[in-house]
Amino acid sequence: MIRIFAYDDSTERLASLKALISLSDNMEYAGGAENGLNVLTEMKEHQPDVVLMDINMPVVNGIEGLKLIKSRFPQIKVLIQTAFDDSEKIFTSISCGASGYILKSDSPQRILQAIEEVNEGGASMNPAIAKRVLEYFLPSKNPEILTPKEKEVLKFLAEGLSYKMVADKLNVSYSTINTHIKHIYQKLHISSLGEAIAYYYKNLR
Repeated sequence: MIRIFAYDDSTERLASLKALISLSDNMEYAGGAENGLNVLTEMKEHQPDVVLMDINMPVVNGIEGLKLIKSRFPQIKVLIQTAFDDSEKIFTSISCGASGYILKSDSPQRILQAIEEVNEGGASMNPAIAKRVLEYFLPSKNPEILTPKEKEVLKFLAEGLSYKMVADKLNVSYSTINTHIKHIYQKLHISSLGEAIAYYYKNLR
């Protein structure tokens, strides 16, 4: 069961997220708040697996809340949610440890999918953001270290496809894609899909 805590300055948005998460068989709504003022206390009390973090909130905004969470609870995955595609703030969030982002206008299915992806250690971000993260963080590495199939999987993920969509495209199982990703992580000595996608843009395009 994936435990989720949500931050949003809109009580209506929090209520809709609670309703959406409650409909999912493998997710549990752990709680919500309208700003990040008490973020450390809330993380300790509710112990979520994934946090949905609104960027623009009063008192303590999402980026500050994210920094606090990652400083004390690095194992908690943080998924940024924003009303519009603000590249600068999203990039800052990813740089500070967020696992990805969703737009508030995304479909309910996409939001649930993003939660599952980051909970499994993946990343949810578009290729443009991934490329910037890659250039910012990742040194060049030997592109020949990956097999042709691993490069193909990475290419589709860098194009924004989910694990399931890649599996369908390659006509293999979801678990096979997971296995490829684990091998990619091991070979590149990385720990997130964001880093893997960054590697792709830096070395394989």
